[in-house]
Amino acid sequence: MTTSLTSDLRDRAFRWIADDPDDDSRVELQNILARAMGGETGAADELADRMAGPLEFGTAGLRGPVRAGPNGMNVAVVTRTTAGVAAWLTAQGHAGGVVVVGRDARHGSEAFAKAAAEVLTAAGFAVKTLPGPLPTPVLAFAVLELGAVAGIQITASHNPPADNGYKLYDASGGQIVPPSDGQIEQAIEAAPPAISVPREPGAEVLGDELRDAYLAKVALLPRGPERGVKVAATALHGVGADTLRAAFERAGFEDLHLVTEQATPDPDFPTVAFPNPEEPGATDLLLALASEVDADLAIALDPDADRCALGVRERDGSWRMLRGDETGVLLGWHILSTVDEADPLVATTIVSSSMLGEVAKEFGARYAETLTGFKWLVRAGEGLVFAYEEALGLCVNPGFVRDKDGISAAVLAAGLTASLRAAGRGPLDILDELAVKHGVHVTDQVSLRVTDLSVRERLMAGLRATPPSSLGGTDVTMEDLLPDADVLRLTGEGLRVVIRPSGTEPKLKAYLQIKEPVTGDLAEARTAADARLAALRADTESRLA
Repeated sequence: MTTSLTSDLRDRAFRWIADDPDDDSRVELQNILARAMGGETGAADELADRMAGPLEFGTAGLRGPVRAGPNGMNVAVVTRTTAGVAAWLTAQGHAGGVVVVGRDARHGSEAFAKAAAEVLTAAGFAVKTLPGPLPTPVLAFAVLELGAVAGIQITASHNPPADNGYKLYDASGGQIVPPSDGQIEQAIEAAPPAISVPREPGAEVLGDELRDAYLAKVALLPRGPERGVKVAATALHGVGADTLRAAFERAGFEDLHLVTEQATPDPDFPTVAFPNPEEPGATDLLLALASEVDADLAIALDPDADRCALGVRERDGSWRMLRGDETGVLLGWHILSTVDEADPLVATTIVSSSMLGEVAKEFGARYAETLTGFKWLVRAGEGLVFAYEEALGLCVNPGFVRDKDGISAAVLAAGLTASLRAAGRGPLDILDELAVKHGVHVTDQVSLRVTDLSVRERLMAGLRATPPSSLGGTDVTMEDLLPDADVLRLTGEGLRVVIRPSGTEPKLKAYLQIKEPVTGDLAEARTAADARLAALRADTESRLA
């Protein structure tokens, strides 16, 4: 793309610079503008991209690269966003209420959290800030624990190092859902320039008592007395290591080994290409450590510790990470087999494995499927005891954290593994037994990354206009979930494909599932399922190319 420096683009940049309260951001954008005015190749393109905002405020809040301009995460954008949030809270009748602000350790997080706290304080709210960079589930816990009207966490979760974000929780302790996101976006649009938004210091900095209260709850999660388990774990350069270590100590698990190179927060994430446990190579150091120390379980947290991935030893001695669906079904089975609540409910999303529903039926429990995202899962219904999504999100503690919580999931998984180990068994034994009972469920994902979001729209429109009649050699029918969601669901005999645009990344995603009944040998059923999945993946990839 080649953009000329129009007078409109130049003037909008000048206005943004004049209204930006942050010295560094002003200088950054001034330099790009000067280069564009001097005719430097590519400078006008960069300026146009930065001025193409604002970042859209959705149900996941904000997420984008840390850089100056309305189309980035910076103090000016956070200031105006928080002014909009304050106006929305006031309109909802929450003026003067408690708001908790937390952050991770990414680039800009400390400055962004400070700006958010000062805007809310000036707007008359009782603002409490977490005492330093802490896991997102601690912030979600704080909203309920302190009776807050809202919580704000500055984090980009497992996004690339250049990004940061702004996540908003409402008084329920869950992430916001429509129409709140649209109302807040309108309030942001109506906010004055950032330099004119009042800011005032004076927020209360919380002490260690809040994290201690969270850890005390987490320590009660293991479902049995056994604690004899050796665990290798990584925080992937995020903020989870100290809290995970403290949680294990409180719960009585003494044999924890952390990947040293990844235990200290580092916003550059130097040892991984992407700080996401799902990405190839991200858990290489973890699995090497697990093998070295002869661990019983491997655990990977994402950088803000709201996601948890489990690694297990195969029967040939090698190590592998479980897929999110495997972990979700495993922990769901564990909770349902030990639950005390009457008429329990478990939930997952429309893109996750359907096996949890069959496990719930086995235990006489209720089961729900929701749209993607924990904002929907935690609202699945009364009596919720467990929820998960295939992207490594696990809520094993909905009574005190109404969101995914990697720390709590790790503690519960350690307890399950200790109980199984005491009985001479392991997680793979449970997964095998579930497959025999309910059929082999294998899942996969096809992701198409785009630079132009209109490509996603064209592909979705094309599928709606001419839906495939077969996929992977199986006849399918298509269900369009509009207007509830921009989602297409294709089903056939033992086959399901769900296609949707990502809400947080520039991707079009297809979620694949094959279900193969076990009528004889489990290994043969797995081989047949894998072959069908490979054919389905190849066909899906060709249709999304």
